[in-house]
Amino acid sequence: MNIIIFNRKGTGTRSFHVTRWYHIAIPVLVLFVLSGSLVGVGYYLGSHRDPGPLLADWQQELMLQKQQIETARLEVSSDVEALARRIGELQGHITRLDALGSKLVKMAGLDGKEFDFSHEPAVGGPENDEPGVAWQRSDLLATINELAEQVARREEQLRVLDNVMLTHRLRKEVKPAGRPITRGWLSSYYGMRTDPFTGKPEFHRGIDFAGKQGSDVVAVAGGVVTWAGKRYGYGNMVEINHGNGYVTRYG
Repeated sequence: MNIIIFNRKGTGTRSFHVTRWYHIAIPVLVLFVLSGSLVGVGYYLGSHRDPGPLLADWQQELMLQKQQIETARLEVSSDVEALARRIGELQGHITRLDALGSKLVKMAGLDGKEFDFSHEPAVGGPENDEPGVAWQRSDLLATINELAEQVARREEQLRVLDNVMLTHRLRKEVKPAGRPITRGWLSSYYGMRTDPFTGKPEFHRGIDFAGKQGSDVVAVAGGVVTWAGKRYGYGNMVEINHGNGYVTRYG
């Protein structure tokens, strides 16, 4: 079998001689290529046009996402419940602090109007909450902010109360009171007396206490030692300045 091929201009030709073996091989090759193409096209159409596998994959992915969302929601709900319980504990602590503050005000004899601890702790949320309604994150944030403000107010009140009590305590400590001895008796009062050395009436500008030799002498109030040594008319003397115009001498 001869195959003649002409060029485009028709001026030249080429011829090929095909044997009987090519008569069988070429059709078989063409059929094989067509069969492979049809199988590939069928697989492509079957895998891309059939929605079943894709829908199954999507459903599986959606189920996985729903499970993840539900897990996250449960975790958030658990955290919210834990925060709500913690807020309740904090409110209880504030209530006890208020009771302690009120007691301190009474013990210190201060004006209760200046240190009012009677306000109830913040509870947060809408005014008409229905029973059993779960806490919302916005409610928690509002309650936390209110608690923070209330704690700040209580902290300031207690700080001022501590300063006032400290001032009262210091005033009480530095105000001379009591006796400068642990054992003994009062032997001479302040004022006019008969001088024990001259026997003449003289004004006594101190108070004399009698006791055993070597007995302890104690300060009648807190203060700053401004003199310690020998002093004319006293012998060994200690002078203490208590502030507010109070000075005591021990000689």
